Amino acid sequence: MFPHLDERQRRLLMGAEARAVGHGGIRLVARAAGVREATVSLGVSELESGQAPLRRVRRPGGGRKRVVDLDPGLRAALLTLVEPDMRGDPMSPLRWTTKSTRNLAAELTRQGHRVSADVVGDLLREEGFSLQGNGKTIEGKQHPDRDGQFRHINEQAKTFQQAGDPVISVDCKKKELVGPYKNAGRQWRPKGEPMRVSTHDFPDRELGKAVPYGIYDLAANTGWVNVGTDHDTAAFAVESIRRWWNGAGRSAYPQAGRLLITADAGGSNSYRTRAWKAELAALAAETGLPITVCHLPPGTSKWNRIEHRLFCHITMNWRGQPLTSHDVIVESITATTTRTGLSVHAELDTGHYLTGLTVSDEIMDALPISRDSFHGDWNYTLVRHEAPLDTG
Repeated sequence: MFPHLDERQRRLLMGAEARAVGHGGIRLVARAAGVREATVSLGVSELESGQAPLRRVRRPGGGRKRVVDLDPGLRAALLTLVEPDMRGDPMSPLRWTTKSTRNLAAELTRQGHRVSADVVGDLLREEGFSLQGNGKTIEGKQHPDRDGQFRHINEQAKTFQQAGDPVISVDCKKKELVGPYKNAGRQWRPKGEPMRVSTHDFPDRELGKAVPYGIYDLAANTGWVNVGTDHDTAAFAVESIRRWWNGAGRSAYPQAGRLLITADAGGSNSYRTRAWKAELAALAAETGLPITVCHLPPGTSKWNRIEHRLFCHITMNWRGQPLTSHDVIVESITATTTRTGLSVHAELDTGHYLTGLTVSDEIMDALPISRDSFHGDWNYTLVRHEAPLDTG
């Protein structure tokens, strides 16, 4: 019956059994139940007292006192360790140490407050603490025209879309190691049979890395990813856009008269990179489309549409899956979908893209570029040129 009774009910049951046994019953029942004789004796006394049944297990104030009640200085000492800057103890011994409940309990015990890690955890929760990671909220110094540039990009995108012209967001995703390496995340597998991967993440000389450059079509909600095997250069970035246009953009926008590209301020498609503009000028000459580029202000790459409309879904799709080959990467990207209708195409680009190439002042001066009146460094248009420029 014991598992079905509370503390007081068990005590009364043992008292009744002891009374039924008679002389020596208290000791006999205590041994059989594995409790102290005083507990059985208390049960006998409660039965013989004739008191009305209690509506609670213990009387008010009964039971063992909490450590924090027995040690009034414990709570203040704990808060001093957790928040040394706010509680007036900048020289706290745990100032530069992981403040786990175990470390906190050990330091409190050293100070004379005997307490366990579990009690420390309970006290922290009572004080409104919880386990939290760092929050990326401090954006640093902001450009004074940041908001104005976002408004300009929004107005340009609306104008292009209303006219039926394509608007794409471009960026290069994080480079990925190719081979049997651990990939963040988990996936369902038979118990005790995890996917076996290499202990160390040293790049494979033959497989190298994958360089996924993405193009996201805002209106169509489609993605195109060019998976390179060489370097992330301006030529590679523009080649990715060229492949998207020839493979999907041209057929999706047969009446297009121009193209709008939104891109980050840095990387291979940086507004400072001469080769980026020269390669785009060559693409404009090939396609016959004026290409307008609007760069996001510096330090705002996380607001690029492609990050939370395409790349995040790719990462979620292949989580926990080792990217053992370029084919696996391409197939995993292609299989990425969402409930809102996202579809993605991916292909492998084994071309070689040289680094360190420079574009001379003469070529830059000859570029058919028209800069916007508002931040011409961030907003510009490359028009069709009769003769393609030699950027090599």
